[in-house]
Amino acid sequence: MNFEKIEAAYELILENSQLIENKLKTHIYDALIEQNSFYLGADGADDRVKANNDKLRQLDLTKEEWRRAFQFLFIKAAQTEQLQANHQFTPDAIGFILLYLMEQLTNSDKLDILEIGSGTGNLAYTLLNNSSKQLDYLGIEVDDLLIDLSASIAEVMGSNAQFLQEDAVRPQILKESDVILSDLPVGFYPNDDIAKRYQVASSEGHTYAHHLLMEQSLKYLKKDGLAILLAPANLLTSQQSPLLKKWLQGYADIIAVITLPDKIFGNPANAKSIFVLKKQSDHKPEAFVYPLTDLQDKAVLADFIENFTKWKSEDRHL
Repeated sequence: MNFEKIEAAYELILENSQLIENKLKTHIYDALIEQNSFYLGADGADDRVKANNDKLRQLDLTKEEWRRAFQFLFIKAAQTEQLQANHQFTPDAIGFILLYLMEQLTNSDKLDILEIGSGTGNLAYTLLNNSSKQLDYLGIEVDDLLIDLSASIAEVMGSNAQFLQEDAVRPQILKESDVILSDLPVGFYPNDDIAKRYQVASSEGHTYAHHLLMEQSLKYLKKDGLAILLAPANLLTSQQSPLLKKWLQGYADIIAVITLPDKIFGNPANAKSIFVLKKQSDHKPEAFVYPLTDLQDKAVLADFIENFTKWKSEDRHL
């Protein structure tokens, strides 16, 4: 990976996005979608944008270099026009742990992957660009802006990621997947008529959207499939957790819980942990529980991998 090329690409994409933003009197995210379309050959770009896109093509970026360049752009854009918390991309430090878990807990070289709430697509590209396995990826996202961003970025980088704009809480006709992934959006789901169809539905007030999405995701899993979810750290102790735990007893086992350092999320109230669920089978593995205190410390990460490897080797049914 060439970081000089990544920096050069970032500066070209940023300049073009700002030129388009000023010309169209729009925000930078819409401008980025326009920039991606101009890069792909759409008519209407001014001479400066065309020249920059010519330079961008000459860089001949790899898919991972593209991902990093776009990631830097989102970080820059957030300084002036921050996306709401549920729309921000999953940090790389977490994304690569999710990738590690997916690689270690699946046996097949080919996997059908479904991501619930795919956002800008950063986690999708992290997986597709870096996995040793062949992934057939589909992301579901309800937000217009995010689905346009992720689809346009996928086209620019030549990714085979597919995205579908739908409310994932509503029933979908989808093939079963080997792995469900989600950095679960947190909050209340506003439509009580839809929510009451679920076992985790609250009888008083709105139901947590992340609970509904967890129940929904299990419906799309193959037998022995995995759900690898980034969810609120208080998932099993929150006000509506008894409803979730009652549902889990009949559908899935929690086989791993990995807590993450609060500082990654800024506000401790926004802290999340990684929960790995497996569709229930005759064998119930002992859960792997591990507090990851630092995602940058190599010694901490090495200890995590050592403990995870030991746990995995002791349970032959995984």
